[in-house]
Amino acid sequence: MQLPQGFRFAGVRCGIKAKADRKDLTLVVGDRDLVAAGVYTQNKIVAAPVVLSRSRTPSSAVRAVVINSGNANACTGQQGDRDALAMTNLVAKACDLDPSSVLVMSTGIIGHKLPMDRIEQGIGAAADQLNDSSDNFLAAADGILTTDQGRKLAFRCEQIGDQKITFAAMAKGAGMIGPNMATMLGLVLCDANLTKIDAQRALRVAADASFNSISVDGHTSTNDTVNLLCSGTASATPLAEEHLARFTEVLTDFCIELAKQIPADGEGAHHVIEIRVGGSDCDADAKQIAKSIADSPLVKTAVTGNDPNWGRIMSAAGYAGVLVRPELCQLKINGSMVFDKGQPIDFDEKTISESMAADKTVVLEVTVGDGPGTSVFWTSDLTTDYVTFNSDYST
Repeated sequence: MQLPQGFRFAGVRCGIKAKADRKDLTLVVGDRDLVAAGVYTQNKIVAAPVVLSRSRTPSSAVRAVVINSGNANACTGQQGDRDALAMTNLVAKACDLDPSSVLVMSTGIIGHKLPMDRIEQGIGAAADQLNDSSDNFLAAADGILTTDQGRKLAFRCEQIGDQKITFAAMAKGAGMIGPNMATMLGLVLCDANLTKIDAQRALRVAADASFNSISVDGHTSTNDTVNLLCSGTASATPLAEEHLARFTEVLTDFCIELAKQIPADGEGAHHVIEIRVGGSDCDADAKQIAKSIADSPLVKTAVTGNDPNWGRIMSAAGYAGVLVRPELCQLKINGSMVFDKGQPIDFDEKTISESMAADKTVVLEVTVGDGPGTSVFWTSDLTTDYVTFNSDYST
């Protein structure tokens, strides 16, 4: 595990979560001013930490991010706004920073006020434990989890122009996951030297192809946040304009690697469903079709049962609300053609069902015409475990 330079980490338990062995507060601090970019939920009901952090990004003077899990600080009114701001003040005091240089993320149950006495204790403990070790990075990754079965991490090193850039990232998310972000937090760290505008542009492109192209249940949350923090230690000067496209490409691929771990850990999930759509008039139309398929409970349950029920898939493509040319439509399931030129073809249902059962990932390739539009989208199947878990999540 190689980490970018210029960051220190801590993850502690402060008692927000009921379980005594679960960390629930994470602190990441830059050794100097960080370039920060952010993308956030598109839900109209927005949690207090999102409002605060969104107002502070993009920036070239962020120094820290504080994250709590177990409590979303969403739908908590003016008190929630005051508590999010208080978290920045507590970090600033503990780490000798300007309060305006601190970002906040929260995740957990909606509608509960934060236990600020415990938050204060946790921030103090985390500040005392800050260092740049791999163990501390992993502790920080643990502190952001809620219903996740385990950490979601990614690491990479890339030579881009004159900068050898190291990336490291952590994320959380397993349920209440819908495109246009999800109940998901992501923190991407790198040592690239970028301007705040270039960082924001790159993150928007990367998020659209990754975090905005996943779902578990189609439920867009109130707290979704992904921040990109750049320490600038890889070079004394910002990345040259001619290398920005390559940086965006690498960041996008890196974010896809991280984002795919979220539906793979969908609550009760047995499969990841990878939906590849081609032939649309434009990429946006292809994505709308892919999302329509991903959100279909009939498609998701068919995959749970390893049932190559192609009619459900094509039906979902057809009601997506964009142009589909039936006479040109094709569908492959795990590489096997099951529908071609608008009509069924003979295929071995048992063989395809066995291929679905044998692999964690089921690939659906849908062609809807002869246009240039394409999209790749990831979701999870729908199991009885998901229903059981979410029927008693808050009780």
